[in-house]
Amino acid sequence: MAASEAALEAAAVLPGEDFSRVALTADAAGLLRKLWGIHGPLMFHQSGGCCDGSSPMCYPAGEFITAEADVLLGVFDLPGCGPLEFWMSREQFAYWKHTRLTVDVVEGRGSGFSVEAPEGRRFLIRSELLGG
Repeated sequence: MAASEAALEAAAVLPGEDFSRVALTADAAGLLRKLWGIHGPLMFHQSGGCCDGSSPMCYPAGEFITAEADVLLGVFDLPGCGPLEFWMSREQFAYWKHTRLTVDVVEGRGSGFSVEAPEGRRFLIRSELLGG
């Protein structure tokens, strides 16, 4: 399996939808299991910001407070760990609502706020049009 191919699909959670909008590569899932062992339960938030803010940010669960300005896109059942929510800002979702997202990981340092930063790797989003 290529590194960018989906290995784990999130459960569909948006009302009226029966398909997954977000997935993890095997590499991303492996890094998340390692980070879970260090930080405990985790969550993702994808903002509409620039620079590091346009990458998915991984936080200890509950550390990033979500509200009406955010959309829960999916929940992963991370093997050996537990549920991991993937959130996106509502404004960003308005632009990306026709895409399916795959969280992957590459070498390099991401934001200092995302828990993978000290690992020398960073999460990134690969997207494809739904139905495409």
